[in-house]
Amino acid sequence: MAAAASTHCELCGAVRLLTFHHLIPRKLHRRPFYRRNHDRAALQAGVHLCRHCHRAVHRFFDEATLAKSYATLAALRAAPELQRHAAWARKQKR
Repeated sequence: MAAAASTHCELCGAVRLLTFHHLIPRKLHRRPFYRRNHDRAALQAGVHLCRHCHRAVHRFFDEATLAKSYATLAALRAAPELQRHAAWARKQKR
C-alpha cells in the first residue's frame, strides 16, 4: 500500500496523499476462478484512494464481495455506504 503523489481521491475527490486499491483484491489473484476469468491487467487494475476511503472500502466489504460486485470504480461510487462515506470524507480536513 505505497503512497502516491498528492492528488484527488477517485472516490471522494479530496486532495490528499493516496494509496493504491486493487479492484480485485490481491488475496484472490491466485484462486483458479479469477486466474481463468481475468487477464493479468485486469487483476492488477486499481484506483487511487485517500486513506479514509481506502479504509472505508475494506470496512464495508470483504474481499470476495469486492471482487464479485465492486470490481470497477463506477460500482464503488454507486454503493450507498460509500456514497455516504465520500460525502463525509470530502468535508474532513487533512
